[in-house]
Amino acid sequence: MDVSLVDLLHDADELRTVEGGTPGEKVAVIEFLLAICYASGTYPRSAAQWPAWVDQKDALQPAAQWLAQRPESEVWDLFHPSEPLGQNSLLAPFLDEYGAGPAQLVIERVGDYNQFFDHHHLEHPSPLPVAAAFRAMLTQHVYGPAGRARISGKETLGATITNLAAARLGTRIRVIALGDTLGETLRLNLAPVNGPSGELNRTWTVGTERRGFTTKPKGRAVAGPADLHSYLGRSILLRPTPDGEFVDRVLLGAGELLSLSDEHMQDAVYVTRADGSSKPLWASANRAVWRQAHALYAAVAEARSQAGSNDGGTLYRRLALFPAADVAPEPGQQPARRVDLWAVGLVARQTTAIAWVDGTFPFAPGLEARLYLASYRGSQIAEFVAGALYKAAYTAWRVTYPNPKPADKSSQIARFDVGGLHWAATEEPFDVLMEETTLGEDVRALLLEYAETVRLTACRFLAERLDSLPRSAQGSKARAAALRRFDDELAQPKAPAELRGESA
Repeated sequence: MDVSLVDLLHDADELRTVEGGTPGEKVAVIEFLLAICYASGTYPRSAAQWPAWVDQKDALQPAAQWLAQRPESEVWDLFHPSEPLGQNSLLAPFLDEYGAGPAQLVIERVGDYNQFFDHHHLEHPSPLPVAAAFRAMLTQHVYGPAGRARISGKETLGATITNLAAARLGTRIRVIALGDTLGETLRLNLAPVNGPSGELNRTWTVGTERRGFTTKPKGRAVAGPADLHSYLGRSILLRPTPDGEFVDRVLLGAGELLSLSDEHMQDAVYVTRADGSSKPLWASANRAVWRQAHALYAAVAEARSQAGSNDGGTLYRRLALFPAADVAPEPGQQPARRVDLWAVGLVARQTTAIAWVDGTFPFAPGLEARLYLASYRGSQIAEFVAGALYKAAYTAWRVTYPNPKPADKSSQIARFDVGGLHWAATEEPFDVLMEETTLGEDVRALLLEYAETVRLTACRFLAERLDSLPRSAQGSKARAAALRRFDDELAQPKAPAELRGESA
């Protein structure tokens, strides 16, 4: 069901969430609603006020009223000729001749963002409903991948309009705190503001002075959270069908560049890379989000341990401001307060968007240490089992291919490696582990049960994969050696204790 922005804010505590076909699209809509809240002055006035403010169910009504009462001079029209919402009207003279089909607006349908390659599929004229086009446009602004736009700089606004920079959230995981309703979700993610809240970027040609496209500019300073959450990461213009119900043509080029600091990434969790440097947690095609969930809990636990100096300057520090329950919930009982941490990212390989990844992780004030232990040990156990599976595959390869060609080694080992199946199958037991930890169950007993589930499932995958070996002496030898290697790896002293049936 498509509803207006005013209705979304007015009825936010009656709605569960926002509409969106992908995780990124939902995040983009939430980002825009946050921008409206900040622009209207609807946010907590201090970190100390924040925990109580989150529970005020009428706290968002000023934002709905502000939006409903915008003056007639301030246009909120997606197809206005000079101030189209979220768009750059300077592209209007070029839209009919140089635009593409509306598929170009949808991140998942573009393909390679180096769009000077063969992109005939973007000419497909199938129109996009207006509400879907609006959500896709917001998603481009915050998640659009880097690359080269189809638009001609020479024929339009300048040479650098073809240079698509990765949008603000396109290179990292965005963490949203989810409440029971859309209203609670928005309040959980609205922070106190140090300084001006900034203006909402309603359209390219009004308000903030924006870049030109003759040369690449430096990133402009962020004017406040309203500016941050509504920045125009792409220059976009949409053409409506005659009935105004669909979009049938799109022109898309480079947008704004922002100069960002830690202040503008209050949800970011920093992790250490192989070279020793740190960067915000990023989306990976090879490493599911849940494998890094412990980093979220660690950030809250660290903030709670510094309660006397907690300034509420990040999402995790604010979560630590919620009072912890005097006692943990009885086994099987919901905690007094529960928040889900929703981590969303876009996996891109160079200039091609590959997939959305996301994970939802339960949080309850005061349980962050237990949740950290469960998530960290759960990830360690899964990592060790994955390594054991690879070593078993290597053992099967050594027996099966006694005289291999070096060039064939990787593909031959891959024949026996079920690591991919293991990782896909482990997410559900991990989610159960975290859910039951939140319900007050004993963490160490849960980890033993989780480890046994993961071990048995992995062993089954390995045995099934080894069934492809020929029914010969050599095949039987390879199968037995691989299964024995897997068991031996899990029995080593360096293996997580839970895999040996012991508590850590």
